[in-house]
Amino acid sequence: MKPSLRFFLAGFLLLILQTGLCYGIKWIALSKTSLALALNQTQHCKQLEGLVVSQVQLCRSNLELMQTIIQAAREVIKTCRKTFSDMRWNCSSIELAPNYLLDLDRGTRESAFVYALSAAAISHTIARACTTGDLPGCSCGPIPGETPGPGYRWGGCADNLNYGLIMGSKFSDAPMKMKKSGSQANKLMHLHNSEVGRQVLKASLEMKCKCHGVSGSCSIKTCWKGLQELRDIALDLKTKYLSATKVVHRPMGTRKYLVPKDIDIRPVKETELIYLQSSPDFCMKNEKVGSHGTQDRQCNKTSNGSDSCDLMCCGRGYNPYMDKVVERCHCKYHWCCYVTCKKCERTVERYVCKCFSSPIKCSLRRQNFIWDGIFFQNISYGCQ
Repeated sequence: MKPSLRFFLAGFLLLILQTGLCYGIKWIALSKTSLALALNQTQHCKQLEGLVVSQVQLCRSNLELMQTIIQAAREVIKTCRKTFSDMRWNCSSIELAPNYLLDLDRGTRESAFVYALSAAAISHTIARACTTGDLPGCSCGPIPGETPGPGYRWGGCADNLNYGLIMGSKFSDAPMKMKKSGSQANKLMHLHNSEVGRQVLKASLEMKCKCHGVSGSCSIKTCWKGLQELRDIALDLKTKYLSATKVVHRPMGTRKYLVPKDIDIRPVKETELIYLQSSPDFCMKNEKVGSHGTQDRQCNKTSNGSDSCDLMCCGRGYNPYMDKVVERCHCKYHWCCYVTCKKCERTVERYVCKCFSSPIKCSLRRQNFIWDGIFFQNISYGCQ
């Protein structure tokens, strides 16, 4: 065999081992499902993108769940992008589902977060759908066994966490339980991180109450168990992402286990996110390692955190640009019952990271959009 061919085959084999060929989060591609697809017949399941055979079978036997799972996929993308908007890796590649780059297709710290979030999100969305009556197969969660304190009583409609966990894990874990779903190390890592996501979801279940009484006296409180918002769960998982543990697949006795790479005297903790492959710094654009780079990313000149211009721009510097913001102001309440506001315009200075290509080619871009009822005209730099 020629040396060049041997080198090529070795590199190809290494790429296969690194990517793991795991299909565990390809179902997030359901976020792209057309609104025109009714999903009221079992043959529609074959038209859904990103599903493995066992998930298609689950779709056929639980057709009423699929719109909720599609909503969960959209929540994963929206929540991940929002949670990491202040960091170099901003979860943008999740929108490429099901054809991910290597930041999510390998056993990285980033994939650890996405697996955990997606497992939590699907169970969270199903549990909430039971509460709102959107699913015929479930209803409110059970009344807690413990007696509430004086002035409290159980009532309302609790989020059905148990049903959400059962059905959510069946669907999201199905790809990792296939025989051909990548290396054993990757499967163990993804199953572990998915379970961490569900643990954080369970821990978010809290008592929520509504007051009753004469003239708002709140003499009696009706309470139920409800889940925190997914964005709060994602922030808890982000903390675990920042302190995630790198592991190796090492034989211990007759079996191989994932153990911490640098502290292999202890087993992996059930509450920590774990990863197998180190990530790049995401400063430079390099699709071979799944990095989009931070060129043209907005940064905060006065921040000392991860969104600061020094950290976000990796020392390359930044360019200022001006935003014209039109917002509501001088609002007045009129009896009864409406509010009128005037529109005020102001200009704010913002900053984007400089391009690192050579020669540098940047141009101005104008974009109008509305966020939270406020009109923005965004004038920014675009880099090529």
